[in-house]
Amino acid sequence: MFDTMSIDFASLDEAIGRAHERLSAEQRADGHYVYELEADATIPAEYVLLEHFLDRIDSELQARIGVFLRGIQGDSPQNPGGWPLFHDGAMDLSASVKAYFALKAIGDDPDAPHMRRAREAILARGGAARTNVFTRIQLALFGAVPWRACPVMPVEIMLLPDWFPITIWKISYWSRTVIAPLLVLLTERPLARNPRNVRIGELFVTPPDEVTDYIRGPYRSNWGYLFKAIDTALRPLERHFPARSRKRAIQAAIDFITPRLNGEDGLGAIYPAMANTVMMYHTLGYSPDHPDYATAWASVRKLVTDASSRFEGASYVQPCLSPIWDTSLAAHALAEAGSAGDAGLAAACDWLIPRQILDVKGDWAYRKPDAPPGGWAFQYNNAYYPDVDDTAVVGMILDRNGDPAHREAVERARQWILGMQSRSGGWGAFDSDNEFHYLNHIPFADHGALLDPPTADVTARCISFLAQLGHAEDRPAIARGVAYLRHEQEKDGSWFGRWGTNYIYGTWSSLCALNAAGVARDDPMMVRAVEWLLARQRADGGWGEDCESYAHAAPGEYHQSLPSQTAWAVLGLMAAGQAEHEAVARGIAWLQSVQEDDGSWTEQPYNAVGFPRVFYLRYHGYPRFFPLMALARYRNLARGNSRQVPFGF
Repeated sequence: MFDTMSIDFASLDEAIGRAHERLSAEQRADGHYVYELEADATIPAEYVLLEHFLDRIDSELQARIGVFLRGIQGDSPQNPGGWPLFHDGAMDLSASVKAYFALKAIGDDPDAPHMRRAREAILARGGAARTNVFTRIQLALFGAVPWRACPVMPVEIMLLPDWFPITIWKISYWSRTVIAPLLVLLTERPLARNPRNVRIGELFVTPPDEVTDYIRGPYRSNWGYLFKAIDTALRPLERHFPARSRKRAIQAAIDFITPRLNGEDGLGAIYPAMANTVMMYHTLGYSPDHPDYATAWASVRKLVTDASSRFEGASYVQPCLSPIWDTSLAAHALAEAGSAGDAGLAAACDWLIPRQILDVKGDWAYRKPDAPPGGWAFQYNNAYYPDVDDTAVVGMILDRNGDPAHREAVERARQWILGMQSRSGGWGAFDSDNEFHYLNHIPFADHGALLDPPTADVTARCISFLAQLGHAEDRPAIARGVAYLRHEQEKDGSWFGRWGTNYIYGTWSSLCALNAAGVARDDPMMVRAVEWLLARQRADGGWGEDCESYAHAAPGEYHQSLPSQTAWAVLGLMAAGQAEHEAVARGIAWLQSVQEDDGSWTEQPYNAVGFPRVFYLRYHGYPRFFPLMALARYRNLARGNSRQVPFGF
């Protein structure tokens, strides 16, 4: 039982009130929220190089990006001068080469101390020849490496039928939108205008033209060796492909891109796809004032973000914008902390409603043609690519808020979510049954993220949504989802977090779903997960997890406690029926102890992932939403008549 006499409700109420006030103050006038979405040096560096590719150099902006790139350069034993993929991480070779190239293009002296340190670190790790595929393509566009440094990816892929092992429809949405314009670039092989004639030959251990082993896998299985042999065989043949089919394939790429341009929100609403589209139009001879070219360029520029709060006079480029995700998460926090009829909550829900995608059958319909549209995107607009995770989270807050005017929207979301379930019982983020795993072994896929298979965290969110709605006819779908989670649980009791860092995120998500689905608290699946979370609590009462847990670091551990991870852990424990456990009280106390004077929390370490081991994210809003939600839920359970979390999220 709760020892309510030991809970200082006055201080708890005060902490919740300050956090609620701060979050409410950050709501936009029209009801929505949007926070910075920060990645590593890669995208700001690529943007600098894009301007040099086009000869559209904005010197003032480039100077501001230079401030940012210098500010996040490493200076530690594990990263003596390169750039990491996340805060406090080890040097990443590919990010470091791009950042060095960008700074040199901006005008930094190669003999300046920071450039010298970067160059020495890069050379010590094998030099620019050992970078990943996307980096080598960037270098080839500038003539820094020969095109044979890049895998063979003929644009004729756009014409291949569905029975073929490799097609544009067998890869994820993000891969599809990035690759369609990239195939044109790989075929046309343009050379950047590069008006300042910036070269980076000093980053190579062996002169680029003398390197003979650019293509080194990936060799994750025998598939890798097979695809490497195919790549080798295709190289001399590609130049003999018929001109007529090549022209048809380029047109097919354009025809794919044009209806998906998505206005100034951009192709796929993600930076790499937008930037590749701009370069494609440039390469094909479009005038910069052509409507499609101008739209694509404007979409890229919208991602430029002031970073003066980090480094005075700095800017960087976001990978995308996250308003629907931010708004739905903020709304859940407002609902947990506020009272019935909260004006901010109502405004957030009202803002979300018209952004439901009801009239476009996007790429997801290629596999699920009978599912009725009804999802929400992650970004402001992205009609062809609604996000399953966002849709479930939005659906839950609309249902919880209880406005009768929103019932139809919730039902349309329910129907779409049901239609998107994969054969395995799980849900992917944007597609169904996207499990052509052999494709992650082609030479192009050294990042290992070409696909969008079902994951535990997205599956958990869909279970939570459907279970919260409580339709009896949905029980079979929920049961298949629970069976999927049971299968995916790690031996130690945790779940992998595909879209948040990492096992703490996956375990919290799964426990919320299992609670909503009515899984017994003494079910071995629940017991093992609770034991895992309890064992990862740090001495100070908080939880933290290293982004290196996606590689070789221990799951659920870090050298410091973090607000987001601590909130996830206590929310997970409360969902599992452990609200009265001492560990939860200690976690709540830690969150209160590190709350800042303005009512918020901050964390420098990254808290999410785009592609494990390749691309990490820091949602600046997470320390706003989740600690508030955790504190408010703890108070509500302690004061309520039931210790059962009544919602899916």
